[in-house]
Amino acid sequence: FILGESGTGKMTSIKNLLKKLSRDKPVPRDWCYLYNFKDPDAPLAVSLEPGRATVFKADMERLVKHLREEMAKIFESKEYEKQKSRLMEGIQKKQKDAFGGLEEEAKQRGFSIRKTVSGLLIVPVKKSGDPLSEEEFEALPDEDKKLVEKIGKELQEKLNDAVRNMRDSEKGLKDQLEELEKDAALSVVDRYMEEIRTKYGEDKRVMQYLDDMRGDILANLEDFKGEDDSPGGALPFMKPQKAEPTFNRYVVNVLVNNADTKGAPCVFEANPTYFNLFGRVEHKFQYGVAVTDFSMIKAGAVQRANGGYLIIDALELLRNIFAYDALKRALRDREVRLEDVWEQYRLVTTSSLKPEAIPLDVKVILTGSPYLYYLLYNMDEEYRELFKVKADFDSRMDRNGESIRKYSEFVASKCGEDSLLPFNSTAVAKVVEHGSRLAGQQNKLSSKFGEISDLIKEANYWAGVDGMKGVGGEHVDKALQEKIYRSNRIEERMTEMMMEGTLIVQTEGKKVGQINGLAVLGMGDYSFGKPSRITATTYAGRGGVINIERETKMSGKIHEKAILILTHYLGSRYAAKKPISLTASITFEQLYDMVEGDSATCAELYVLLSSISGVPLRQDLAITGSMDQHGDVQPIGGVNEKIEGFYDLCRLRGGNGSCGVVIPRKNVMHLMLKQEVRDAVKDGKFFIYAIDTMDEGLEILTGMPAGQVDEEGNYPEGTINHLVATRLADWTAAMKPGGKNSDENNNDNGGNGPKANPGKARKKSGKAAPKKSRKPAGKKPGKKPGKKS
Repeated sequence: FILGESGTGKMTSIKNLLKKLSRDKPVPRDWCYLYNFKDPDAPLAVSLEPGRATVFKADMERLVKHLREEMAKIFESKEYEKQKSRLMEGIQKKQKDAFGGLEEEAKQRGFSIRKTVSGLLIVPVKKSGDPLSEEEFEALPDEDKKLVEKIGKELQEKLNDAVRNMRDSEKGLKDQLEELEKDAALSVVDRYMEEIRTKYGEDKRVMQYLDDMRGDILANLEDFKGEDDSPGGALPFMKPQKAEPTFNRYVVNVLVNNADTKGAPCVFEANPTYFNLFGRVEHKFQYGVAVTDFSMIKAGAVQRANGGYLIIDALELLRNIFAYDALKRALRDREVRLEDVWEQYRLVTTSSLKPEAIPLDVKVILTGSPYLYYLLYNMDEEYRELFKVKADFDSRMDRNGESIRKYSEFVASKCGEDSLLPFNSTAVAKVVEHGSRLAGQQNKLSSKFGEISDLIKEANYWAGVDGMKGVGGEHVDKALQEKIYRSNRIEERMTEMMMEGTLIVQTEGKKVGQINGLAVLGMGDYSFGKPSRITATTYAGRGGVINIERETKMSGKIHEKAILILTHYLGSRYAAKKPISLTASITFEQLYDMVEGDSATCAELYVLLSSISGVPLRQDLAITGSMDQHGDVQPIGGVNEKIEGFYDLCRLRGGNGSCGVVIPRKNVMHLMLKQEVRDAVKDGKFFIYAIDTMDEGLEILTGMPAGQVDEEGNYPEGTINHLVATRLADWTAAMKPGGKNSDENNNDNGGNGPKANPGKARKKSGKAAPKKSRKPAGKKPGKKPGKKS
């Protein structure tokens, strides 16, 4: 099983490999089907040396032709007619002698032989020769009656004996005539068959077939006789219609002919239906009835590939009913058996041919996606036993001097195969660069040569439009731009909505609790980056971090995992020595479908810390990146599309020259940005910041130092982490019994903490619940409210 992504050259590679591998393999034997004279419904499968099946077919056709011609001449020859007449005359003379003497004796004794419907009878006659009537017989004296009856009985017995003897003679004559015919036929049959026997004497099955054919010819000599011109009646059209003799049973049905095959056959079946794989028994209609015979058996791909290699697309194989199970059965049993697969589904059983099975020795190569391979491997035990060799095609390869040279050779070969314009060095460099873009890594090249081939052809087209004699780098760029233009309608529509303010994404200023995240939308053949606004709110409570997408069932499992990692990172960072109380909510604003993935983990942490500390975040920056529980930033996918998506939005809005993105440092190797973005970075109009830890990104977004914890677990003043830790400490203190936000005084904890029960509180104190004060919460007489630093 060859597995790999579409367009990686699996089929081309395996065809080229097998073409080289099969050259040194022996050419397999031919196969043909012959008529089975003992069981006509079970044709015989016979193998011959490569190329001899068609020769054998021609020899048999020539044999039948000679037999028909020569045997017709034999049966029309004077010698044959003379021998036949001699036999006929002998039986006629014997018949005449027998019946002539009996008839004379009967005449002398007053009787005659009469032919009636019931046969020959002895009848008494008068002197005039007329038969004696019944009345005349009854009028005779009794003694005369008895005498007539006695003589008649004796004569009738003699007549019956004569008739029996004649029948035996006729039977003997028939046997003699048949023997005469066989002797005449054998003089021709053996003479012509001897040539074929000498030619194919080493093949026992052919010899047995010729013996059976010889017996069938002798049993059906009437088919080889010429037309019977003897009068069959008064009028020619009243002759009984004689069936036209058929000689199809002597035909050789060549199933597989390897006369022109060099080495082992390599067969690719594009449409692996059951009949295309294993052959079929065709039918033709005669007088409204479908008829068939062994000569209408046709080979399938499995028979043609026998002794060699068969290549099948796994998905196409599984799409066709009966094909996959039949292929496994053939490989397991090592034989090809042609069956009527629809027989079990018919209400009425019909008679059909059951050709003899052919021994199978073939290598089957399935090609398909990794999904299909692992699906079959895990769901089908027979598959594991049959398809034990796995070849996994990678969609990428290392980018080095050798691979770049091979890329150049590929471009040149495509130009030669498809008669394209030549590519100059700049155009080839652009193709190589796009290969790295497809691979998603600077030191890799894509092996999806289907897409590279499409790019080559389209670049050739634009060079032709410009009337150039060669393809340059600008034509490759044009081809890429036109491909994007054909696919980016949805991207343009979303960018338009951001420009008009329908989708709110800010690209300037600062704001607390809001950040620009980056997502990738895939449309199948095209992917693009989409900036998304992420917001967070925080307050005192025990609700923890609430993922609004999860609460509304719009969050995938990976995104939920990312939120849990973020939550536990907060705990390990700010609650190492004492617990904290916090209720926070995070959401993707204006999100109306599912969110999945962990690439927004850093952005969600930064917006959460901004909301807690009250420090605003830069809105001219967008961030992407995953993180672990220790605060280390992890790489993500689609980094090029994300950067380009935010750059396009900033460019359309004019920008202030400070826009940029924050990405994981481990994604730097994946940067394969379009030329426009690279030029903007080079000119200082767009910035790309690479980070390893979340603190680095926090400093970039806030302009303040993050702060490192000291030995006592405190953060230095003037840092973001100090502000976060201080605010969390205040909220925790407020949630303690007696605190200003404790359960006794403030039971609003975000809907996730213990609920207030005023009745229970009154019962505890034994006093009526005090009225709410109109004074600001937390304000004490004689003191001004202030922030604890």
